[in-house]
Amino acid sequence: MRRIYPDIQDEPPIEQAYAYPAGQPWLRVNMVASADGAAWVNGLSGGLSSKADRRIFGVLRGLADVVVAGAATVRAEGYGPARPRESWRALREGRPETPPVAVVSRSLDLDFDGPLFAEAIVPTIVVTCASAPADRLAAAKAVADVVVAGDEVVDLAAAVRGLHERGLTRVLCEGGPRLNAQLAAAGLLDELCLTISPLLLGGGAARILNGEAALVGLGLSQVLEEDGVLFCRYTREPNHV
Repeated sequence: MRRIYPDIQDEPPIEQAYAYPAGQPWLRVNMVASADGAAWVNGLSGGLSSKADRRIFGVLRGLADVVVAGAATVRAEGYGPARPRESWRALREGRPETPPVAVVSRSLDLDFDGPLFAEAIVPTIVVTCASAPADRLAAAKAVADVVVAGDEVVDLAAAVRGLHERGLTRVLCEGGPRLNAQLAAAGLLDELCLTISPLLLGGGAARILNGEAALVGLGLSQVLEEDGVLFCRYTREPNHV
């Protein structure tokens, strides 16, 4: 791997390349897309990934306090809990050995008996709203740490505040596209880590933001490259949402 922007460097330390800004809450979105912007192949992101992408994916999880994903992504990608890694030992000094996964869901159509809840070292977090079905909300509270944010729909600003109140200020969102769009529209996105895979897909795949309209100015902070795959890090321009 090499860095090609803002300078040239072979084998840059990935942990340093993606370090969070010190002393402030930060929400980063990590996504992979084809060269023409598709966010998945046959409904899954794996077909766009690469060995280097998976390596960076692991480092980003190790750096984060919490990993956030929408319920549709959790179901489609078969999410389980984050598993401890030896490579995370130094990254997570003074913190739990794994970050919790936080699932955003209004309907709570989740498998509360599945590995994401039953096998989590750190309790999985469920982010929902007050109008969630009462029986599903009770089931969630029996196995998870529940954040109720908003009345009829999930209020993402309140949800992020709820994570911060738990000391989880370095937030990593892994999508999907609809949740990304909502975060961007709400002005909550600080950073986009975008892997660009050298593929053209066409068809009806969603882009990395899909649904709610958003206009967020971004500055290019860094580009890494390996085997034709680009790893771009963008940060939000101040006062531009």
